Amino acid sequence: MDRIVSGKPKEDDSSLDRNLRPRSLDDYVGQSKVKENIRIAVAAAEARKETLDHILLYGPPGLGKTTLANIVAMEKKAGIRITSGPAIERPGDLAAVITNLSEGDILFIDEIHRLPRIVEEVLYPAMEDFGLDIVVGKGPGARSLRLHLTRFTLIGATTRYAMLSAPLRDRFGAVYRLDFYEQEHMETIVYRSASILGVEIDPGGVREIARRSRGTPRVANRLLKRVRDYAQVMADGFISEAVAVEALTRLEVDSIGLDEVDHKVIRTIVEKFDGGPVGLDTIAAAISEEPDTIMDVYEPYLLQLGFLERTPRGRLATRLAYAHLELPYNKGQSSQKALW
Repeated sequence: MDRIVSGKPKEDDSSLDRNLRPRSLDDYVGQSKVKENIRIAVAAAEARKETLDHILLYGPPGLGKTTLANIVAMEKKAGIRITSGPAIERPGDLAAVITNLSEGDILFIDEIHRLPRIVEEVLYPAMEDFGLDIVVGKGPGARSLRLHLTRFTLIGATTRYAMLSAPLRDRFGAVYRLDFYEQEHMETIVYRSASILGVEIDPGGVREIARRSRGTPRVANRLLKRVRDYAQVMADGFISEAVAVEALTRLEVDSIGLDEVDHKVIRTIVEKFDGGPVGLDTIAAAISEEPDTIMDVYEPYLLQLGFLERTPRGRLATRLAYAHLELPYNKGQSSQKALW
């Protein structure tokens, strides 16, 4: 089954997702502290006629890091070049990208924590001194040349902040964390997306989709499009609260946004390992998923809900997880395991 609340859009949804993205800070909903800090930084750089400091955005997938990078470029009236850490395999790949930037342009690197170390080391002088060191030749005759670059702004995005090396983190002038969105903001996003898509929806339908969107705009837009499909076939195109509930139930998205895989993670800990603690690799093997996928896609929201606890010995299911599964909570057994 395709995971409807996954962190990455399906290929056929990508162009539609781009159309739903806000184009300015005024249209960008939520993340008010980050948004205002970026607004001030952009205005100050414009007033001084300087290049904007390098920016690092981190947080769970789907919260708007790429959207913010595009908005910064729009606000600065600058060009933007978008790439990702895994796509830059060699220093030459990085040199090809950077040397084609114009003065004041934005270079956005998604998944920047996945940059190879050799590429990362070439990036340091480019960020700090706007210079690119290139080694010409081999052996005793090799020599180093420095290319002077136009001043640019690097915006890095990552879901794994701790995996960035300290030297790379220190070279960013501004570091912002994006958090899960509040229900109010999610409802505003659903209303806006429904308007762009031309979907008829009532407040109950908006509320239900927003409530099950895991505090993540990308998920909200995905669910809205799938509920729109159901409404078009089964309800004359109108999304009421009842239609939204029925459609999302068919998609196996429960009342707080957990899907089949989330339930597998929780039930594996509770039923197979007596509530934990249990290691991430063991959970991954038990449900046939990659450990990184569990850590990046599933865990952040489960931790946000308070359903999981990380301990030195592994993951532990909490009282709230038992309550959601409607299972009796064995407090004494779980507490003894966590302390052992």
